[in-house]
Amino acid sequence: MKLEVGRSWASTVDGTAVVVVRAPGDEVALTCGGAEMVPGKKGTGDGAAIDDAHHGPTALGKRYTDAEGTVELLCTTPGTGALAVDGVPLSLKTAKPLPASD
Repeated sequence: MKLEVGRSWASTVDGTAVVVVRAPGDEVALTCGGAEMVPGKKGTGDGAAIDDAHHGPTALGKRYTDAEGTVELLCTTPGTGALAVDGVPLSLKTAKPLPASD
């Protein structure tokens, strides 16, 4: 699938929904709980169909990114499935430290 900045994606296995903040130029496979996500603003599953290897909660208002920083997603509805791009799990984005003021 081709990700576009500002577009919403929803899980098919739990309630997770995300908005794309940064998108790669190439097509990718965006998954949640091991199942491909679909365009939309509301997840359709109840968490029962999540693959055991893909459990990991998504937190409301948190950003998830890949190691290269080419994909960034903002969680708009939390869920119990882990987010991944092309089979690689996304990690919680950490805040950048503020410069010291002396």
